[in-house]
Amino acid sequence: MFARRIHHNDSFSKHRTSKSVSTSKAGKRSFRDHAAASKKMEKSFTKKAESPPMGSNLTSPIITLCVGPEQRLFAAHEDILSTSPFFAAICRGQFLESSSKRVSLPEEIPEVFSSVLEYLYKGDYYPRLLHNKRRNTWELEDTDTSNNNTVESIVYHQGFGQTLLKDTLVYCTAERYGLDELKRLALRKQGLQSGIQVTTILASARYAYANTPENDSKLRAHYLALIIRSRNIFKRSGTMQMEMEAGGLLFFDLFVAICNHMDDITSATKSPRTPRTPR
Repeated sequence: MFARRIHHNDSFSKHRTSKSVSTSKAGKRSFRDHAAASKKMEKSFTKKAESPPMGSNLTSPIITLCVGPEQRLFAAHEDILSTSPFFAAICRGQFLESSSKRVSLPEEIPEVFSSVLEYLYKGDYYPRLLHNKRRNTWELEDTDTSNNNTVESIVYHQGFGQTLLKDTLVYCTAERYGLDELKRLALRKQGLQSGIQVTTILASARYAYANTPENDSKLRAHYLALIIRSRNIFKRSGTMQMEMEAGGLLFFDLFVAICNHMDDITSATKSPRTPRTPR
């Protein structure tokens, strides 16, 4: 169902994507505000992911959803779907055929939509986000390694023509559906992924830029921080060179972020040191 995770020399098994890169210069647009917003978002995960409203009526009408070019069928209760403003508008009858209760979503990816639907019912999607109380850290639930099952973190996007991080796709889908809590959850989860190829990271970053608003201060900043922190891997990558030659807003933002990061380092080295107290 999902594309299998590939481990490669140019991957991120040691470079987790959950950290942020500090920057300075409040007047510089792209990165300091984004990183601060990301940190604020991460703190919100001390609370449990939002679940469907307790009053949801699971006896409400069933909506049939035809997803993807192959029209794979899903079914969901109208009340559950309506927690999304996108589907609430549909269920009010703007696009829904009242007799058949059927919605067509030909542009969506079934694997991604399945995760969104799972979240609407359970407040999370596979693999679940778990809090390790002993370490006070967030982790993705373990899989049964004895059966060689791995967490499927990538999905092939037919329309985009490349393999992308599933959590990025979930984030962008949640943006369209008006599900802010799901966006925060997807961002936190992809910050815990590892072993991802440079090609997939860069393709996912380009997809994120193409499918989020210009003022997005979370997902875009996540990719900028990852590239800066893992720069030793990226600078050896032929894929990175080709992507930068092709250009785009992603790489201008990356340039600004790197400049801000270097300004921070310069400011820190030039700051006066506290004189020692004479004995």
